[in-house]
Amino acid sequence: MDRYIITQLIPPLLFGVAAFSSVVSSVGTLFDLIRKVTQSGLPFSIALQVFFLQLPYFVSLALPMSMLLAALIVYSRLSTDSELIALRSAGISVYRLISPAIVLSLIVTGVTFGFNEAIVPAANYQAARTLDLALKEDKPTFREKNILVTQFSNGKQANGSSDQTLERIFYARQFDGRQMKGLTVLDFSQGGLNQIVASESAVWNPKDSTWDFFNGTIYVVAPDGSYRNIVKFVQQKLELPRTPLDLANRKQDSAEMNIAELRDSLNIVTQSGDEKEARKVRLRIQQKLAFPFVCLVFGLTGATLGTRPQRGGRGASFAISIVIIFTYYLLSFVCDSLGLLEILSPYIAAWLPTVLGLVAGGFLLVRAAR
Repeated sequence: MDRYIITQLIPPLLFGVAAFSSVVSSVGTLFDLIRKVTQSGLPFSIALQVFFLQLPYFVSLALPMSMLLAALIVYSRLSTDSELIALRSAGISVYRLISPAIVLSLIVTGVTFGFNEAIVPAANYQAARTLDLALKEDKPTFREKNILVTQFSNGKQANGSSDQTLERIFYARQFDGRQMKGLTVLDFSQGGLNQIVASESAVWNPKDSTWDFFNGTIYVVAPDGSYRNIVKFVQQKLELPRTPLDLANRKQDSAEMNIAELRDSLNIVTQSGDEKEARKVRLRIQQKLAFPFVCLVFGLTGATLGTRPQRGGRGASFAISIVIIFTYYLLSFVCDSLGLLEILSPYIAAWLPTVLGLVAGGFLLVRAAR
């Protein structure tokens, strides 16, 4: 029975991947590329290359939808042809009947996760770079002017609560991708402004994990605000974090990074003290973890709804799929907005649609089993 049901599920699953990928890619990128070809002079060969590079992203979106469509089609057909009645009359429960769909959903979940980690981010990044180069809109991979970085440290108050205190302000007037120029560093690490560094230029020294400052002055500030000492230098090594260099370099979009890269980005943003951006990155990490489990939600829901007697065949199954998909992604959009507005935590905002989907699918399954 398991082998029979799974072999029935695979063809509509593959059909759904092709159908949904075509629809979503047409809406998401194909029309825009056609407009760029006709209005901006984008070469057709480049447009075709960008389209195929963006295709893995749309396939990853189509996998959960396809699992829903396949489960609905197969179990609806089994119900319409009275095969489910025959199986249940032999003593097989609804829970056992949908177990092949659950197993296949878990497999598709793993495939989706691996696909999103290994292929989609790199393909999205390459697509963006290829399009920018073709349109001669290639931007520097770094911020060229006015790099301002604030660094905070976490300290504990007398009552035991944690608090962020300003530790350092780093400003550079220009950056050419290697060397920063026109630098000013205000150091508050000793509980107040205790040092000011002004320098013509500075470069990061990866060997010693320090900054090499050139042609500058260090002003040591006394607790009363007066200058305690002034030191001029030609070259000086300072043990400062490389956070300004990381933030000055071009930031990839979250869709162009896998979870490991997002976590590295989170460490950099956290060091800078930008809590709003850090919250956004945490949300994107949790969303990348939660998204593959949509396959399980849709597989459970589709199989459960398919066991109910219904008319309409594949057309009805496709219509039900559209309604469920729209409802789920609308809920995801609302939760994402609430997470960015700090109404929900990143974990709740990312996982709530999946948890609610599993609860709804489980409720439908219990009712169908009665």
